[in-house]
Amino acid sequence: MTVPRARLLDLMKAQCQLFSTTFNPEGLRLGNKVLRKRLLGPTLATWYPPRLVTHKDMLREFAPFELTVDNQKEDQRRDHIAGLKYRGKSAPKKIRTAQDPNAKKKKR
Repeated sequence: MTVPRARLLDLMKAQCQLFSTTFNPEGLRLGNKVLRKRLLGPTLATWYPPRLVTHKDMLREFAPFELTVDNQKEDQRRDHIAGLKYRGKSAPKKIRTAQDPNAKKKKR
């Protein structure tokens, strides 16, 4: 005794509506298994401690008061880069191409 395919499809459709699953009679790869998984973002975010106030945050908050604040780490970084450039050991300049939107056009 064989059951017609149309009747089996109707049964599958009713089953999918009842159990809130995706009706996929062709068995295509839709990615539902991945989409049903629990999100990992909140779990990964709790792994790291909360971010503390940085020097940039302080400068941004006090910018309206026009206060000058020394940032020793930034000053050391710039001095280090200047020393590398003086010795010819710094990173090479980026090549600008015609397709680059930030490229300066040559004047003729």
